[in-house]
Amino acid sequence: MARSRTSKFDASEAITNELIRIIERGVLPWRKPWTAGGSARPLRHNSEPYQGVNNFLLTMRTVMAGYTSPFWMTVPQANTLGAKIRKGERSSVVVYYGQSRAQADDDRVTNDGDIEEARVFRFQKSYRVFNADQIEGLPDAFHPDACSVPDHTPSAPILHMQAFFDTIDITTVFGGTEARYNPPVDKVFMPSIERFKNPLNFYGVWAHELAHATKAPHRLNRDYGLSRFGNTAYSREEIVAELTSCFLGQELGFTAHTLELNASYLYHWLRVLRSDKTAIFKHAADAQKACDYLIARSEADRAGATDQAA
Repeated sequence: MARSRTSKFDASEAITNELIRIIERGVLPWRKPWTAGGSARPLRHNSEPYQGVNNFLLTMRTVMAGYTSPFWMTVPQANTLGAKIRKGERSSVVVYYGQSRAQADDDRVTNDGDIEEARVFRFQKSYRVFNADQIEGLPDAFHPDACSVPDHTPSAPILHMQAFFDTIDITTVFGGTEARYNPPVDKVFMPSIERFKNPLNFYGVWAHELAHATKAPHRLNRDYGLSRFGNTAYSREEIVAELTSCFLGQELGFTAHTLELNASYLYHWLRVLRSDKTAIFKHAADAQKACDYLIARSEADRAGATDQAA
C-alpha cells in the first residue's frame, strides 16, 4: 500500500492567498496610520527593522491584529529570552533569501582552458515568527510605550516632510486636480497641498508619483513591459508605487495614499497576485530599492546644499 505524502508547504502561495483574501474584502490595511511601541516599522528581536516584503507583511499583520509591540521573533529566540508563546497563538510566515554555490571542486576547465566557475543558486526559505504581544515572560523592553500622534495643521506643509521632498532632484509641477508621473517629460504633476485637508495624504500621493519616476532608465530602469492603463505591466508598476509610498511613509510619518481607492485600483493588485504567486516578493524588493533611492537622493542633495552654504 502506497504511503500518502504530505504536500510541501509553499510560502509564496500561502502568503499570496492571504493577501488576496484581504484585498477581496476591499481593504488595504497597511494604509491605516499606526505605530507600535513608538516604532513605525516591525522589528526583529534585536531591534533591527524588517525590510522589503517582510516589512510589508508584518506591518499588515500588526495593523490587522492590533498589536502594540513592534517586535517579532521565532520560538527559539523567545525561549532564549526565558519566554514562551501563549497557548493557541498563531504564527506569521516570513521569508528570507540566500544563495549557495557549488564547492570549488565543481569548477571545471573548459575546452579553451578557462576555468568555468560553478553556478550560484538563489533560494527562498520561510520561517515563522510571533509578535511580542503573543509571548509571555519577555523583558519589558519588548513592550515599549506608545508615542503620541502629532497634530498637523490642515492643508499646510509639514516641515520635515516638505524638506525631504523638496530636495529630491525629480521635477514636480503643482496645480490642477490630477497626480501623475509623465515619462516623456520626466516630471511629476501634483495638486497643491491646499487641496488636501490632511497634509499627510498630500505626501502619501507625492511619494506614490515619485516612486513611478524612479522607473526611468537613468534612475532604476524598472521595466515590466509595455504599460497601458489597466494592463498587467501597469498593474505591476502600481503595486511598486504603493509599496514604495508605504515604506517611505514609515521613514517620514505618513501612510500610502492615492487620490482614488476604488474597485479598479484593487483590481490592479488582484489580477497580478492571482496570476503570479511570486509577484508580491519581486515587487516589494523593487519598492524597497525605490524607497532607498529616494532617500539617498534627498540626503545627497541636502548634503550638497550644506556644503555650498559652508
